[in-house]
Amino acid sequence: MNLAVAPHREALSARAARVAAIAAKHADVVDTEGRFPKEAVDALRQEKLLGIQVPVHMGGEGATMLELADICSILGQACSATAMIYAMHHIKASSLVEHGEDSQWHSAFMRRLANEQLLLASATTEGGIGGNLRNSICAIEVDGDICRLEKDATVISYGSEADAILITSRSHKDAAPSDQVMTVFLKHQYSLERTHVWDTLGMRGTRSDGFLFKGEAPAEQIFPKPFAEIAAQSMLATSHLLWSGVWYGIASDAVARAQSFVRAAARKSPGSAPPGALRLAEVSNKLQIVKSNVIAGIKAYDETRADPDKLMSMGFAIAMNNVKICSSETILEIIDHALLICGIMGYKNGTPYSLGRHLRDAHSARLMISNDRILSNSANLLLVQKQDTSLLR
Repeated sequence: MNLAVAPHREALSARAARVAAIAAKHADVVDTEGRFPKEAVDALRQEKLLGIQVPVHMGGEGATMLELADICSILGQACSATAMIYAMHHIKASSLVEHGEDSQWHSAFMRRLANEQLLLASATTEGGIGGNLRNSICAIEVDGDICRLEKDATVISYGSEADAILITSRSHKDAAPSDQVMTVFLKHQYSLERTHVWDTLGMRGTRSDGFLFKGEAPAEQIFPKPFAEIAAQSMLATSHLLWSGVWYGIASDAVARAQSFVRAAARKSPGSAPPGALRLAEVSNKLQIVKSNVIAGIKAYDETRADPDKLMSMGFAIAMNNVKICSSETILEIIDHALLICGIMGYKNGTPYSLGRHLRDAHSARLMISNDRILSNSANLLLVQKQDTSLLR
């Protein structure tokens, strides 16, 4: 997203570009071996990009959603797994930034996040409920000043590598499945027993294994706000916007490879339009649609984030759902067009125009969270919510 930016954001982009250069060197090996992109994450720490969302007065840089999405895009052009890890980390950081400042423990933890460049992971999925993050089977047990939790977490992306895990559960053993809280557990406060191995078509470097989580920590590490409010007021928007930034980055690199292919063909036949030139124009248009979609979503979030009621409104939920649906569906069309342009050189591995990794990684977009689930939620909301037809809102 090459937009007009303030000087400090240019510095963020430059730092992200240095990380991307390292991530790109290891991207194919990370994908082939299905391993955590350690070199890139170490570079994120070195560039101090893990704590930039924390407010300035708490030791961070107060990075905006546009800045975070832009970094996701820059990383996505180099290594999809690195970009997705970065996005998921900042989705969790947003929960702290938006809902933790009034809590003494969570405020202190935010300062640690910025100072120590801690990597945050999420555990919202659970055996028996699948990807429905708004329900839990497990329940946190509070015993005086201590809380304990055991959870069959079917997916914890980069769980073995994280410095802390933000995990959901029912608020107590008699609570309804939707009566949830989220708790921060630090690495020394929990154990992980691997139950599922992440062997997938794409996004292999996220290492999203399943684990039996067992944790014990001070009860003050439970967020004071119900998870339903955290999910609606920060997680919904940040997930869809930052994921879309990643996907835009993947698609951008695919288009860049297709453009290089067409330019190489043009040099061989000066004076005539090379094969693929028209398709390149078409795919550039589709890429612009994704970019505009993401920027519009970020603008809507920025205009709404100060109003908790609007953040929890049906109209806002539909708008964020639409950002995710559009981005995740369109990038597959873009990469497919790019593959047609590059032909066999894009189909083969190990060429400057190879697109196999891009295509496999992009297929995850419609599954995180399932587009069918999101469309079903939007359909239910639209039964009672009037469709917004204004260009001014």
